[in-house]
Amino acid sequence: MLLDLTAAFDTVDHNILISRLEQLVGMRSTALQWLRSYLAERTFSVKLGEFVSSAASLQCGVPQGSVLGPLLFSLYLRPLGSIFRKHGISFHCYADDSQIYFPLKRLNGFSVDPLLRCLDEIRAWMALNFLHFNEQKTEVMVFGGVSEATIIDLGSLARYVKPVITNLGVKIEANLKLESQVRAVARSSFFHLRALAKIKPILSKQHFETVIHAFVTSRLDYCNALYFGVSDASIRRLQVVQNAAARLLTGTKKFEHITPILISLHWVPVHFRIVFKILLFAFKSLNGLAPPLPLGATTTIYTCPFP
Repeated sequence: MLLDLTAAFDTVDHNILISRLEQLVGMRSTALQWLRSYLAERTFSVKLGEFVSSAASLQCGVPQGSVLGPLLFSLYLRPLGSIFRKHGISFHCYADDSQIYFPLKRLNGFSVDPLLRCLDEIRAWMALNFLHFNEQKTEVMVFGGVSEATIIDLGSLARYVKPVITNLGVKIEANLKLESQVRAVARSSFFHLRALAKIKPILSKQHFETVIHAFVTSRLDYCNALYFGVSDASIRRLQVVQNAAARLLTGTKKFEHITPILISLHWVPVHFRIVFKILLFAFKSLNGLAPPLPLGATTTIYTCPFP
């Protein structure tokens, strides 16, 4: 289940936030005063065309677009963790995006009652902390066999069930084939390639390649470790995008062989970019270069029994 909050950053109560920093984080003296000063005496105004309103004082909210904004908001939400754990629900939170996981067990009749009780308690907690669910962006997905999914009674959560959900920019289906994500990446990439073709004459090849990497390659590489194991057809679809970008950059005709062009550009094909990303994650994890693992998680090194 993906939860979203309405205007989350704008409704953070400064006094509650300072209290959390002091009591839950242990911030004291000068550091706490810095944060208090950072939040105080902020103003805002509204601009409509050529007209600008007079400035008004901001009594709540943390600055969006800043480095501290998501961090402060995450600390503001810290008590949510105890509510999730109380009901035996796993969760991940990043700023105003939260995702929760709840196993539906046949022995319990696939009951979602603990999840519903947890959500009721969360709503009550949010009301006390000036926060509110964005019902339109709340999404639920059920993973499991088709036969099981048809007999599960989700109660009031049924209206949030979606065939495809978007999690941190990645479209996910219940079958985990990622076909919707691949289609979205291909569609967006070709849109940008058509737009970039119009500015190609005014840019050098080096600068144009940089622009292609910014608007197209970045989309192919975003969360691409998830593509490992998807169908060959999906990989080919992504490879067509990279091929089209290479043809546009070099002026290669449609029916010319593309492999020599990719080699000359030192562009690694899509399949190998996916494998490289996974190997990079593994290397960082084994050498202490990765972010800390969640509490209780461990890394086990497999030793091959054969020479």
